[in-house]
Amino acid sequence: MKKVLQVSEEYDKLGRMKFHPDYHFTHGQPFTESELEYICKYYEADGMRMLSFAIGKTEKAISNKLSQLKKSGCYEYYKKPNKYW
Repeated sequence: MKKVLQVSEEYDKLGRMKFHPDYHFTHGQPFTESELEYICKYYEADGMRMLSFAIGKTEKAISNKLSQLKKSGCYEYYKKPNKYW
């Protein structure tokens, strides 16, 4: 008989997935330039959840970083380069 691995995800009151080591493999590490370009380019098309799975950071961390980039005026800078994506 096969054992089925159960993954228990938890969500915050806004419906964002909380940290899970299997999904958020780069959690706690600084954002790379490649990740910043990726989230700025694909945020509008893919949404927060897909970005979270793609770069391995929590939705909350990505949301905070996007807010920070928009406030500082860097959002458009990272959205255009085509250096990595």
